[in-house]
Amino acid sequence: MSVLTRDEAQSRAELLDVHRYTIDLDLTTGDETFDSRTVIRFTARSDGDTFVEMKPAELRAVTLDGQPLDPGALDQDRLPLKNLTAGEHELRVDATMRYSRTGEGMHRFTDPTDDETYVYTQLFLDDIQRVFAAFDQPDLKAVFELTVKAPDSWTVLANGITEHLGEGRWRAAATPLISTYLVAVAAGPWHSVRTEHRGLPFAIHCRRSLAPHLDADAEEILDITRACYDRYHEKFEEPYPFDSYDQAFVPEFNAGAMENPGLVTFRDEFVYRSAVTDTERQTRAMVIAHEMAHMWFGDLVTLRWWDDIWLNESFAEYMGYQTLTEATRFTDTWVDFGVARKSWGYDADQRPSTHPVAPEAVDDTAAALLNFDGISYAKGASALRQLVAWMGEKDFLAGINIHFRRHRFGNATLADFIDSLAAATERDVHAWADAWLRTTGVDTLTPVLAAAPDGTRTLTVERDGSRPHRVCVGVYDRDLADAGGLTLRERIDIDIPQSAPQAVGKRPALLLLNDRDLTYAKVRFDAESAGTVRADLAGLPDPLTRAVVWNALRDAVRDGELPPADYLETARAHLPRETDLALVQGVLAFTTAHVVDRYLRPEDRPAALATVSALCRDLIRRTEDGDNPGLRLIAVRHFVRAAAQPDTIAAWLAEGTVPGGPELDPELRWRILSRLAVLGATDEAQIAAELARDPSASGQEGAARCRASLPDPEAKARAWEAMFNGDELSNYLFAATAQGFWHPEQADLVREYVPRYYPDAVAVAARRGPAIAGVVGRDAFPSHAVDAENLGLGQACLRDAGPVTSLRRRLTDELDDLARALRVREA
Repeated sequence: MSVLTRDEAQSRAELLDVHRYTIDLDLTTGDETFDSRTVIRFTARSDGDTFVEMKPAELRAVTLDGQPLDPGALDQDRLPLKNLTAGEHELRVDATMRYSRTGEGMHRFTDPTDDETYVYTQLFLDDIQRVFAAFDQPDLKAVFELTVKAPDSWTVLANGITEHLGEGRWRAAATPLISTYLVAVAAGPWHSVRTEHRGLPFAIHCRRSLAPHLDADAEEILDITRACYDRYHEKFEEPYPFDSYDQAFVPEFNAGAMENPGLVTFRDEFVYRSAVTDTERQTRAMVIAHEMAHMWFGDLVTLRWWDDIWLNESFAEYMGYQTLTEATRFTDTWVDFGVARKSWGYDADQRPSTHPVAPEAVDDTAAALLNFDGISYAKGASALRQLVAWMGEKDFLAGINIHFRRHRFGNATLADFIDSLAAATERDVHAWADAWLRTTGVDTLTPVLAAAPDGTRTLTVERDGSRPHRVCVGVYDRDLADAGGLTLRERIDIDIPQSAPQAVGKRPALLLLNDRDLTYAKVRFDAESAGTVRADLAGLPDPLTRAVVWNALRDAVRDGELPPADYLETARAHLPRETDLALVQGVLAFTTAHVVDRYLRPEDRPAALATVSALCRDLIRRTEDGDNPGLRLIAVRHFVRAAAQPDTIAAWLAEGTVPGGPELDPELRWRILSRLAVLGATDEAQIAAELARDPSASGQEGAARCRASLPDPEAKARAWEAMFNGDELSNYLFAATAQGFWHPEQADLVREYVPRYYPDAVAVAARRGPAIAGVVGRDAFPSHAVDAENLGLGQACLRDAGPVTSLRRRLTDELDDLARALRVREA
């Protein structure tokens, strides 16, 4: 498949002005394909040649200005348009397109619960070509008119308000000017909850089989939507730019959500059919806020080329967390960001694949796809948070509104964005952008305390890095009225680099750099503060402060400066007293997935699992009164994950409940059965019985995960065959099978598959495309095998096997994490 280069896009944008697409889709032609007819009206500014993109199963006919073109001229995804004359033109394309099972293009899904079928589009980054012909680049915005023929029982959703014309035909209102990748269609027998807010139609939609679960949360979802909508209208001078606001929860969605104007699509795991924690509800709310922010930053004003994808994602990420904090009951969102999202950015920024937040070398669409990572989201949002702390929120919002006013319904670049901010402040935003957005890596800040003649202390911050930082220094003393407690003496704002040492008064028990987590940097402790953290971390009064400390400990483990066993001991000592759900979840996740499974040596793993189990038992005992069901649920989940013996969790499954609660819902039942499969304490008959009990899509995934987890050579062979030699698995079933395949407990059983992984991964990624390549490189990677042999095999694959770009990036990152784990073990 050809990729679009930046130079080609610039040349085409100089030649063409695209006015309008008229698209007619027929979704009634069968289970494998649909018909797509497109009329594109455009102007050529001068005589010249160009091309239009499409990926048809069959190209039936093409005409340009009424004259037929040869369908055989289609070369991969490009149809040449030669000898265009200056002036207006009309291109007509009649094609058959293929449905997707991988979440790309027009994805088709049949619900195993009730056999109802749904289709929806995911057209980012260049997958519009799988649905209709287009001049596919973000700066050729146009108006889109859409009609759809669908089965009679279906409802069709689109970017604009849809109207049923009868006999299965639907027409969507014409859009304003939007980019090609933002066009959206979702069709099927949706269950819908409709309302209106400020005169605008609002609605949420899901599969019929999920209707009771959506109805149970509908008011919460709509309340969040209304609150964010109102808060954005307080922040932004430009009103919401589209005619309606639909949110569709769709099956087998690859991302968290997609910001299609007027029709945001979400993965339907956000329709909770089992118990969840309040942090998980907060995550759903944040995604709602994030996607709504895109209506302005991304949809109203769109990047000119994919090098500025961070402008979309960093802004929406920052606004999602900040607006949720300001407008909803979720007032501690930055704690979850700090412990869960920010670490994603830190990790990505220390790999060889790192790139600036605003990279300059995004030469084509294949390279652009790789930048949807922790840097564009988490690091970029952290940089914006630091920018707001540095220039002030009032000036920041003034600059944003200048940007919207200057570029509404158009495209903009980083330079445009910085110019808009500079117009609202006297600070040198251009220099800030060069230091923060054009550089890579994570700065490290280390405190150095010196004694003054009067016995007080002064602080000098040593910086390993080059960025300026405005940070808050937390000064904490022991609480004389509360053994183990710490009390805040003061917070001091300083700029780094410093002009002079900062006086901090008498020697504190703990001095914490980046208290309030307003910058993006690793922080270290002085010796006395490190001892205080080990002894009294749980005594810190603020959860965001504790998040900064836990992140510092995490970074020290990954950098080989803190033994992983010491991190585990700190978690054992302090998590049983932790009250913030995001912190408990984040620390336990890092402890189990990294400390226990990768950083500790195999011979130390059984004792580490016992420690995690004991920690979780403490949390379970602490929540017996029922006052904190979310904390109890987290503890139960991680107890199951850490179980080294099947007896306790098998008894829970047989009884259908954890003693004292919770009762086992489908998610917990599958979680327990999966662990029992790893331990060899279940079989195919029990998995089949559980699937009969829960035949839903989630149940199908649970069964696939359990079957791949069985410690049986035949089960492993079947799972491998399904993943790498057959193309029937959907994106979600592939991921579930991969998640069940590798386990440290089964290292000997699956040893022969480690060398097979690399050639088979290269082949399936090339055959099935970027979405499956991502799953292959993430979920199917043998991360349990922390050894030099696995690392060598992977490095040889990168060097010699020619993996497709999307898989190469995944493998590069996974192998770097593997090398880091080896270094931690050897430290």
